[in-house]
Amino acid sequence: MSLIQEKVNQAIEILKEQNIDLWLTFVRETSGVRDPALDFLIGDNDLTWHSALILTKKGDKIAIIGNLEKAAIERMDVFNEVIGYDESISSPLRETITRLNPDWIAVNTSQNNVHADGLTHSMYEFLMQYLAGTPYTDRILSAEPIINAMRGRKTQSELARIQKAVDITEEIYKKTFDFIQVGMTEIEIADFMHNLMKEYGVGYAWPRENNPAVNSGPNKVVGHNGPSEIKVERGHVIHFDFGVKYEGYCSDIQRVAYVLREGETEAPLEVQRGFITIRTAIEKSREAMKTGVTGNSVDTISREIVTDSGYPEYKYALGHQLGRVAHDGGALLGPLWEKYGDSPNQKLEVGQVYTLEPGLAVPNYGYIGLEEDVVLTDKGAVYLGDPQREIVLIRS
Repeated sequence: MSLIQEKVNQAIEILKEQNIDLWLTFVRETSGVRDPALDFLIGDNDLTWHSALILTKKGDKIAIIGNLEKAAIERMDVFNEVIGYDESISSPLRETITRLNPDWIAVNTSQNNVHADGLTHSMYEFLMQYLAGTPYTDRILSAEPIINAMRGRKTQSELARIQKAVDITEEIYKKTFDFIQVGMTEIEIADFMHNLMKEYGVGYAWPRENNPAVNSGPNKVVGHNGPSEIKVERGHVIHFDFGVKYEGYCSDIQRVAYVLREGETEAPLEVQRGFITIRTAIEKSREAMKTGVTGNSVDTISREIVTDSGYPEYKYALGHQLGRVAHDGGALLGPLWEKYGDSPNQKLEVGQVYTLEPGLAVPNYGYIGLEEDVVLTDKGAVYLGDPQREIVLIRS
């Protein structure tokens, strides 16, 4: 069974669980504007004309598409009914919806999750036009809960790909730490990592310009920005944020190193204290991750450890879900800030993969941010990689 077939079957089970009759993904010209749900429904295929992909809780899998793509979608062996058209989708769509007669039609709109918000405004208007005069225009609701569950509940095939991405990321980190020398620029270090990615045959979990982030010393502005011409100096903390994509699935891991000064055998106490604070925040929040708890409750634990230790509050969420993209949407380990919507109130589920990534700045040294990838099991959150428990020391 292909991964797409797995995810489509999973989606039907989610429809049954949530008692939603029909899920409709309605798109056009997907090479230009692509609904994120398509990754799980048609993979790398594109749809040109107005197209409707329909799943029902009764098990129907229907694609209504232009005849140009009919053969390609049939070859996928995902949909048990593929209806082609030449001039307009209006009649076959209306006839199919009427035949199925759903009480509720879930469409891809969401204020909380961009990956569940793929229905464009114009396509929504077309849908209302095509269904005008039927009772179905009043039976529309958001597919956000369906997509959250489908993206979040990783199958074993998905977890295997994420695990491989994590493994490769850690191997690249190890080789990079052996490579770093005083006087190198952040860009030189990033180029070394890019070359290793080519050797491993992996892609970027987010755009190359900012991946990896390499932040050396106290004067670098840390954020979603790329490496610079800043040179590694003794006494610098070097912070990394790096992720790869393996067969469509991502890793996202942060690591920290310290460049020893002449005569030093370990990092200064201020750096060690910052590292221990972040390490503790990650471990305590991981221990709190259980099925049914909210993301906000986990975030609060980490956030209070950092602030109670005397450091400023970090101005981002503790962690996000990880999967087809680095920020995979759905439940969020975050504070109740307006920009995060309702995502921090959503509950954790088995099969979800999260990052844990608190951070703090140590004056005169640099930024200490760690990020670990974990999967939620029925026994709690389990590290997918080997978590960083000690500061990497750079001697050369």
